[in-house]
Amino acid sequence: MAASKKKAASPSTEPAWAAALPYLQPWLAHQLRTTEQPGVSVAVAHRGRVLLSFAQGQGGDGARLTPRHRFRVASHSKTFTAVAVLKLREQGRLKLDDAVGAYVPGLPADVAAATLAQLLSHTAGLVRDGYDAGQWSDRRPFLDEAALRDDLARGAVLPANTRFKYSNHGYGLLGLVVEAVTGEPYTAWVQREVVQAAGLKDTVPDAPQLADSTPFAQGHSAKWPLGRRVGIPGRNPTNVLAAATGFISTAADLARFFASLDPDAADSVLTPASRRELVRRQWRDPYGSVERWYGLGTLSGGTPGGGAAWDHFGHTGGFQGTLTRTVCVPAQGLSLSILTNAADGMAGVWVDGALQLLRTAAEHGAPSAAAAGWGGRWWSLWGASDLLPLGRRVFVANPGLTNPLLDAPQIEPAAAVDGSTRHGRFVQAGGFASFGEAARLEHDARGRAQALWLGGTRLQTEAQAAKELARRYGGG
Repeated sequence: MAASKKKAASPSTEPAWAAALPYLQPWLAHQLRTTEQPGVSVAVAHRGRVLLSFAQGQGGDGARLTPRHRFRVASHSKTFTAVAVLKLREQGRLKLDDAVGAYVPGLPADVAAATLAQLLSHTAGLVRDGYDAGQWSDRRPFLDEAALRDDLARGAVLPANTRFKYSNHGYGLLGLVVEAVTGEPYTAWVQREVVQAAGLKDTVPDAPQLADSTPFAQGHSAKWPLGRRVGIPGRNPTNVLAAATGFISTAADLARFFASLDPDAADSVLTPASRRELVRRQWRDPYGSVERWYGLGTLSGGTPGGGAAWDHFGHTGGFQGTLTRTVCVPAQGLSLSILTNAADGMAGVWVDGALQLLRTAAEHGAPSAAAAGWGGRWWSLWGASDLLPLGRRVFVANPGLTNPLLDAPQIEPAAAVDGSTRHGRFVQAGGFASFGEAARLEHDARGRAQALWLGGTRLQTEAQAAKELARRYGGG
């Protein structure tokens, strides 16, 4: 990554938000179990250094999913394409206000007049996926150049620069621009000048570049309407739409790559000025319950409760059978990627939940000596509760929620241990919860946690709870 080099910061203690990293695995394991998702792959990095990388569930080939499994990461491709265009601009080979028709002849006048910046920001007013989008349901192959031109021959759908309007076809055009400027196939130039230059070893621009022996996360349908999931091979080429949706990668590679696009990153394939342009919020999504903005090949937003310190940029991806999302939080030096291999995968909301966990850890820090002794997953008739110690508090998390800390009660533990029992008191809880009441964690003679009392409610280990439920209500 030679375009920008700063002296690397000397190694230091891990950021405060890293205190929540160990909880990501048990939380997501419970999420997989309760939602019946096939698999998830996760990576978290601090200033480009991967602190955590793990995978859970199945890869779809009968094998356990691993962090080395590659996923179709779909529209993450747009960020790679935007980086390619900005790199060509740095080399003086094009300008963002150039009309696409200067590089791709034979387009209708209103399409030809669209600027590269408009294509990058999805404001050229072009059709999203054409007039037969069957490629997204495996009813037809992904478009070649002739099919793309046939769709665009009908002209733009909206006047340019009137609103944000997503277009995979627009990014297909950008791939043709890269080919026209470089004289090489898009996939070859981007693989060398962006992917390899960024030091990514597990990323390719499209399926034909992936070796048959490479571990690959097969996609899956949603459970319904069949009542069961079916495997989706997902190795099909995306042809001229590789620039929009072709990329295949791992969570760790994506976490590193998006970290390198932080304008303050030490190393990147782009200059700081280009990175600032890449991630700058340009167009707001005009219709949606979540506040989102688009820059040049990047989505941006914020973390509720976090303020500007938790604003982030990144991208999402949806391919047949996979849903994926990566974010970079520049002020925290944090990048996070979650990849799922189902059409109803929950990568989007799991990223939001993970950000809330990490934000809370950043606020409270590593557990105190008194809090560190509290932990584990505890069960009752009502389901599971997790004890998550952060700072001087113990949070009672709900692993069944996509934000496990939503309205989570907080216990302040006593410093002393009474024999084999730890004591505490609820110091934060909603009005319908046990605010002000006692909590205690009981251990047996060998020091193994055996029961948790939250107010007047006794929670047990999973085995104990299952045995009681079977005895009381049958079914066991």
